[in-house]
Amino acid sequence: MFDRLKEDIAVVFDRDPAARTRWEVLTCYPGLHALAWHRAVAHPLWNRGFRWLARFISHVGRWLTGIEIHPGATIGRRVFIDHGMGIVIGETAEIGDDTTLYHGVTLGGTSWNKGKRHPTLGRSVVVGAGAKILGPITIGDAAKVGSNAVVVRDVPAGATAVGIPARVVTADEAQRQQQQAEKIGFSAYAIGKDIDDPLVQAIHKLLDHAAVTDGRLDRLIERLTKGGVECGDDRAVADGFDPKQINRTLE
Repeated sequence: MFDRLKEDIAVVFDRDPAARTRWEVLTCYPGLHALAWHRAVAHPLWNRGFRWLARFISHVGRWLTGIEIHPGATIGRRVFIDHGMGIVIGETAEIGDDTTLYHGVTLGGTSWNKGKRHPTLGRSVVVGAGAKILGPITIGDAAKVGSNAVVVRDVPAGATAVGIPARVVTADEAQRQQQQAEKIGFSAYAIGKDIDDPLVQAIHKLLDHAAVTDGRLDRLIERLTKGGVECGDDRAVADGFDPKQINRTLE
């Protein structure tokens, strides 16, 4: 028990630059209190069959910390709950080692049926403030869930989920999009490569494709015109494409 507590205190210093002293962490971090209460008292009582007492202990912990952890939930080592107010962790939820949860996170269910109905988080997962992960889904190792995202399907290892409902973008996909932009000499209009939303990245690809197509079409028209072929003038339609306006819409 004390080894786990030392481990959890060390994790706070690793992941929270605001932490200054061990005494401050031990006395002023509700996430640490909620985890210690769950591991040392509520969860062992639940596993030994003292279900009402475990629920009552959990209820007291919620009242003291603002963090609701069902005594049946399984939580790994070196889990860090930052701030913590409003976190809800359901009965059949499983949280892997080295995971980080921010305030307002819900690991909830979507069914009233018995059995596995809450999510499973792998190792080193980061869940942003206000995110809702719902149902018996799996969040892969080292995945990230953006703040206020609503996740209702599996997220692969190393991927990022953002939006409502959450859309998933993998690290490989983000890198491939950037390489393609560099290859054709066109970068999405004032939108950085670090934007994680896959919907925005899809628009990046459409803009990239439109820019390349326009360039090829201009060269083709130029060659046809030099060869004596009348190609007409449809610039009025082309001029309706305003990338700056699209950029403002995406900001």
